[in-house]
Amino acid sequence: MGIPGSGLAKGLAVTLRTMTRKAHTAQYPDVQPELPPRTRGVIGLFEENCTVCMLCARECPDWCIYIDSHKETVPPAAPGGRERSRNVLDRFAIDFALCMYCGICIEVCPFDALFWSPEFEYAEEDIRDLTHERDKLREWMWTVPAPPALDPSAEEPKEIAAARKAADKIAAAVAAEAAQTAQAKDAAQGDRPTGSSGRDGAAS
Repeated sequence: MGIPGSGLAKGLAVTLRTMTRKAHTAQYPDVQPELPPRTRGVIGLFEENCTVCMLCARECPDWCIYIDSHKETVPPAAPGGRERSRNVLDRFAIDFALCMYCGICIEVCPFDALFWSPEFEYAEEDIRDLTHERDKLREWMWTVPAPPALDPSAEEPKEIAAARKAADKIAAAVAAEAAQTAQAKDAAQGDRPTGSSGRDGAAS
């Protein structure tokens, strides 16, 4: 059992400690805050990477992502090929009045079409203006920070290692083929008879 009044003494000690400290007031908006690099401010859309797979809209817990699209027929790439159909994005909007900034849409996007931006100054007087259409979402892409540099001592990513291995294999095959071609050419030149003896015989 504790000493009677110990809780009150601890509380007063905290009060006395904070009374001696100088108050620090952030001079916002005159001085912008220094935000961490992974701040979840607003979501930017890189429209060229969007394939209208609908994963972000299906996985969103708040159902605040609205996507509309239509299908177009793509002519065959080669003569005799089959026509293909592809989805064309008509609308991509995010309602930030409903968004809870969980980041699931960004995590599940398989084509890197959504990115976090640290920008947070987009308050509106009308709540309907918090629904950002794809043009507005594209503008946020200009505020997305560059990815951090890789750690020099870190292990090389598996994708890069596999790509490098495949490139080295192709380069080795091309070099081997060039060496074989050069050897065959040298052998053909060595077996070819010279024309000087024929000309000398005819002259004699």
